[in-house]
Amino acid sequence: MNYHNPVLLKESVDGLNIKPDGIYVDVTFGGGGHSREILKRLGENGRLLAFDQDEDALENAIDDSRFQLINENFRYIKQFLKFYGVRKVDGILADFGVSSHQFDKAERGFSTRFDADLDMRMSKKNTVSAFEVVNVYDYDELRRVLFQYGDLRNANAMAKTIIAYRETTPIKTTEQLKEVLQQYLPKFREHKILAQIYQAIRIEVNQEIQVIKEFLEQSSELMEKGGRLSMISYHSLEDRLVKRYIRSGQFEGEPEKDFYGNINVPFKKVGGLIVPTREEIKINNRARSAKLRIAEKL
Repeated sequence: MNYHNPVLLKESVDGLNIKPDGIYVDVTFGGGGHSREILKRLGENGRLLAFDQDEDALENAIDDSRFQLINENFRYIKQFLKFYGVRKVDGILADFGVSSHQFDKAERGFSTRFDADLDMRMSKKNTVSAFEVVNVYDYDELRRVLFQYGDLRNANAMAKTIIAYRETTPIKTTEQLKEVLQQYLPKFREHKILAQIYQAIRIEVNQEIQVIKEFLEQSSELMEKGGRLSMISYHSLEDRLVKRYIRSGQFEGEPEKDFYGNINVPFKKVGGLIVPTREEIKINNRARSAKLRIAEKL
């Protein structure tokens, strides 16, 4: 599949424990690899709804009466499932992060390999692009983005350098941004640090952390008892949110206990952390940082 190689395909779909007549949701449709595998396991009365905010993904829509593709951000999952007559589901699959297609399409501005306009929007409906983050955000906002989402030790200095440069010349392209920050990119770590910078800006542009939080909170309301969440994360910020929500039903602090010391949580974890095999990573290098966690609705 050229558009996107589905990561942990068998493991993530196995994790849903699919019932042939169940209702399932793939919130990150992309190239449709996970969705096609789900449809293989559904009977004629089963149903699959999929979300993808990227207009390019619509070209991969599956011609199947059991399938519905929704061109929206999955932060609106509850609203759009209700629109399509669905109030409860038996399982949800999420493959967070950026698709291979988005990385490989140079003009989207996601990849460190290409020079492109500062964009990084997963949906063209998004009014904020990487250009606004780099050229409009003040020092405190820029520093926060680079440190919080990129884990960059030089976030303070980088933010000051960007602001000083843009006072005379707007930073319009990814190559220009790279040149502005060149002093923070030592040869032996250039690619890694650049990837962290891009990740930080991309997460801010697409509000990725907030989207995952909103999705997880809605998932507990939408899931039937015994239904499954199957979620693939690619960096620690995503995985930490998923892990904490499964464990405690919240993102910060410890859950409240009742008089008897019991914790009321919406999900319980199923099995342990699942990561790709060496064989899968050889075939698809982008799978190397993937982490799969599965949870069941209590």
